[in-house]
Amino acid sequence: MNDSNPSKATYSLTIGHLYPELLNLYGDRGNILCMEQRCRWRGIEAHTVGFRLNDNIDFSQLDIILIGGGSDREQLLVCNRLKEIRQDFAAYVENGGVVLAICGGYQLLGHHYKMGEETIEGLHLIDLTTERGEGRLIGNLIIQSRQFATPLVGFENHGGRTYLGQGLKPLGYVLYGNGNNGKDGGEGVLYKNLVGTYLHGPLLPKNPHLCDYLLSAALRNRYGDSAGELAPLDDKEELAANASIVDRFIK
Repeated sequence: MNDSNPSKATYSLTIGHLYPELLNLYGDRGNILCMEQRCRWRGIEAHTVGFRLNDNIDFSQLDIILIGGGSDREQLLVCNRLKEIRQDFAAYVENGGVVLAICGGYQLLGHHYKMGEETIEGLHLIDLTTERGEGRLIGNLIIQSRQFATPLVGFENHGGRTYLGQGLKPLGYVLYGNGNNGKDGGEGVLYKNLVGTYLHGPLLPKNPHLCDYLLSAALRNRYGDSAGELAPLDDKEELAANASIVDRFIK
């Protein structure tokens, strides 16, 4: 934890939280709080705009988008709305906009979520599909990503099995738990500045390295490459929480 006083802000970031009244399982809101606080410690202004289901969204004003998890019913409501703004959302992603999509939000980014006789059409933003499997994949989840020396840790609870299309890279590879589908060893997806994952918890407080990765990408996208150089923080407590989970289940 870092209690340093922030200096005068030279940069600012706007975080868009999509449909928190419907998609906010397992403390997904905590990811917003983590991003805001790590910005404050560095003197970076950060504020969050929450969007309800029928609100208009100006993607050009957003630097980071969070889409959390929800039930199948809530996913259907959200997806029907998102399809109306799919073109703008796709342009945001392709232009380097930062997205953190968790569980249900992650599933919505692909082509479809097949649930037995019913199929929820996805946004077709990235080449992945999800199908409901037998039973749920539940428990602690630890993955190793090529992006970071330190593993990513969290908790998974999902009935869907997600499969990435050819050419897509997972966020990481499972060290403990199930991940995307419990079969191919992959977890999540990393595409441009979009991160999709089944890691709940919330995710970012125990994984400050991932939080800073997202903040840095957002700053570079808004202000240029030099803005992405973040001042280091004292993450002793956060990394200790991360290590305690790794040590408990891996070592």
